[in-house]
Parts: sequence; structure tokens; C-alpha cells
Amino acid sequence: MTEKRTIVVALGGNALQRQGEASSEAQQKVADETVRQLLPLIQAGHNLAIVHGNGPQVGNIVLQQQAINTDAVPALPLEDSGAMSQGLIGFWLQQSLHDAFTLNGLQKHAASIVTQTVVDKDDPAFAAPTKPIGPFYSEEEARTIAAERGFVVKEDAGRGWRRVVASPKPQDIVEAAVIRSLVLAGVIVVSTGGGGIPVLRADDGTLSGVEAVIDKDFGAAKLANILGADTLLIVTSVDAAKINFNTPDEQALGEVTPDELQQHIASGQFAAGSMLPKVQAAIEFVSGDPAGRSAIITSLDKTAEAIAGMAGTRIRFLD
Repeated sequence: MTEKRTIVVALGGNALQRQGEASSEAQQKVADETVRQLLPLIQAGHNLAIVHGNGPQVGNIVLQQQAINTDAVPALPLEDSGAMSQGLIGFWLQQSLHDAFTLNGLQKHAASIVTQTVVDKDDPAFAAPTKPIGPFYSEEEARTIAAERGFVVKEDAGRGWRRVVASPKPQDIVEAAVIRSLVLAGVIVVSTGGGGIPVLRADDGTLSGVEAVIDKDFGAAKLANILGADTLLIVTSVDAAKINFNTPDEQALGEVTPDELQQHIASGQFAAGSMLPKVQAAIEFVSGDPAGRSAIITSLDKTAEAIAGMAGTRIRFLD
């Protein structure tokens, strides 16, 4: 890892909260472990911008908001819950980074930035909400809540009924210039959590929040494009993207081109809501500058090996 790179790291929300361990203490410990795995990249001199998912955390915040929802203390809108999760996860990660730097004698700094992501009010996703959030309801409860609060509700895989919201594509990141300045100065920046807080930009340039969620991987790809990053590193629960997943013919993908990935997408190899947005985000980033960019999909424990070209799925245009 002699070549110094600017790397945008996309961490899944589940990388910070394990099943049944939703306490602050438990999630801080996971943040500590996450940072330990990323530390070799920082020690090697790479500039890192960290993007994180927030699905489990924002889901818990929504549950808490619903539990206290009264006329005196009304539940906050979804964009506010997203902002709360950004601040919370950013705090865990920047504290873990600070402690890792201190214990390892690194003269480095970390900062987290509450980040707004501009979306298009005419994005087709607003007409067809698909992203489930919040608690499960019975059908009767769901229809009552939908009538009272104007929510769109749908049955979720036989587990009950849930509210669904739009998941529009990111168009711009409001705080990108600040993030870029910090990254160029060598600060490890945590930003664009949960893909960013979705906002609409009015004709006069002012911003307003909108109840939606942005896919974290697309948010990370947008940030990486804006920063002119060398590498988009998508960290997930498996060590590589795979075709024929969970079958006897399962095959991990190593070095692969965007065109080859598109062929696998066309043949239905990647599950929606799981690996599909990751490979789509990787293609989007690499295609922004075919000459020099690469995207990597791998597990947290393989990140250093993957950056060195010895693990994970590595997406780039071949020379």
C-alpha cells in the first residue's frame, strides 16, 4: 500500500449495531472494532472519508419517537430522526478514531459533519415509496395510522405492516466543500450518514427537509465523485460480491469491469436492497472517471488486503 489514495469508505449501519445489541455501550464497542480494522489504511497515509449507514439506529429513533408521540411532545419528522442518527453515529466513530490515534501515537484528527443531500422533488421514487421504516403493525393498526397521519403502509414480507417512504437518488451534497477541505487537510471525516439527510432545494437556493431515505451506497458514490476520490470502498458482511449466491455454484468475483457487472445485474445475480445497490454504486463511481478510479466491495476484516489488491471484488476499467 505505497500509493497514497483518497478513499471513501461506506460502512453499513449493521456494521455498527449487532443483532440484539442496541445499547450505546454495545454500539460504541463495535465502532471501536470498526476503527481498529480501518486503522492500517490511515497508518499507510491514505486520506479517508467515512460514510455510514443508519438503518438500525434511525429505526430505533423512530420507534422511540412514536412511543412518546403526544400533542404536547409530537414525534419528530423522519429527516430530524435521520439527523439525530448522524450525530449519534458520528460521535461514536469520531471518539473511536480519537482514541485509536492517541493509543497509536498518530498526530491525526477526526471530525463528523451532519450532512444534507439534495434530492429531486420530481424523482420517481416519491410516487412509489418502497423503503420500510419504523415499527411493525397489524393491518388494522397500519390502516388507522395511514388515515390519521397520511403515511403510506405496506405488508412487509409476511412479518406485519410497516410505513414505507421514498428512496430518491442523491443529486448533490450541501456540505461537500467543507468535507473536501478537511479531507485534503488530512482530517478523517465522518459524513453523509445514511446517505445524507434528504433535502429539497428551492428556486431561491434555500433548503427544506423531506421525509425520505437515501441509499447509503449511492450517497457514498456521490460523495466520492464530488471529492474526486481514487477509491470507493464498500464494506459489507461478505468478503466479495458473489454470483450464484448461496448455491453450490457460488463464485466470488475478484477483478471485474463495470460492463461485466452490468451483465450480472441483467441476469438477476444481485438481490435488491442487499448487494444490488452496492454494485450499482460501484459502477456509478468508476464510470465517472474511467481512467483512474476503482471501487472495492469487501468485508471489514479484508479492507487492508483489498486496498492492496489481494482480496474483495475490485471494479475498474481494465487498461
